[in-house]
Amino acid sequence: MKRLIKPFLAILCLALSPVAFSGEAVVRPKITGIAYYATFVSNLEKARRFYQEFLGYEEAFHLTKPDGSVSKAVLKVNDHQFIVLVNEPDRGEGRQDHYAIATSSAEQMRLYLASNAVKVPEKTAPDEFGNNMIEVTDPDGHRVRFVELLADSLTGATRGKFLPATRISDQLMHVGILVGKLDAANAFYAGILGGKETWRGNGPDSKTLNWVNMRLHNGSNHVEYMLYKTLPPPNDRGGQQHFCLAVQDIPKTLADLESRPGRKAYPRELKIHHGVDNKLQISVRDPDGTRIEVMAIDPVDGKPAPSSILAPP
Repeated sequence: MKRLIKPFLAILCLALSPVAFSGEAVVRPKITGIAYYATFVSNLEKARRFYQEFLGYEEAFHLTKPDGSVSKAVLKVNDHQFIVLVNEPDRGEGRQDHYAIATSSAEQMRLYLASNAVKVPEKTAPDEFGNNMIEVTDPDGHRVRFVELLADSLTGATRGKFLPATRISDQLMHVGILVGKLDAANAFYAGILGGKETWRGNGPDSKTLNWVNMRLHNGSNHVEYMLYKTLPPPNDRGGQQHFCLAVQDIPKTLADLESRPGRKAYPRELKIHHGVDNKLQISVRDPDGTRIEVMAIDPVDGKPAPSSILAPP
């Protein structure tokens, strides 16, 4: 029996991680905001014209497939935020491919998420642009990347470049995702990631809660839950899932959009909406129907709308 004690202790020590053995909790790394939003496009040239000639962004770089065709085109919102056009058919879950959250350390995030029972890859890996990242799936099946933006990556090499004055906005404010179970989403985005709920709302005729804004820890960006009792069919999710661009002056932005060269090719009406959150906004859609909210940073009268008290669906 005594001969078995030492081998047993050796096996026990190997089984325990250094963190578990020390009894110390893994510290969550800093989260700084939304890094990029990736959306599928069926016609890259049409999408390029929309985002460049109408919304005023400049393509910073693109990636190519083995046959020389473009696989991804990357447009720059600011030095830390990008829009990625994925040149391939969607995978049957709407046009949102994935979105990325910027973090100070991808490896530390990997260890932290693993310590909170989130399934993570065995190690970090470079994203397509040379940044360090991990990818996980949130409770509703959305692909979420945690990206450590590196100076020597393709995105880092664009610092200070490709920032034309024509950009309709220089801030990607939030991403909108479909959520079927509020408690599960909160357990991930608030409980594990440390997000803070800032507002919840419902449509004028709704009998249930429709939206919850969850601000990312350490950042000013947020994830907007769009709540459903039953999620829409996969091929009917492109209009609900969206991203939001922030502006200071919505009437000025509308006039600007109306005067742009790309306006002639844009078939939809442009108009200002007064949102339930007491902010003015203009809703536009790219050629594939992906919705982009162009939204005022501040409420109309400087007063935030009160949160809804309705129960979730």
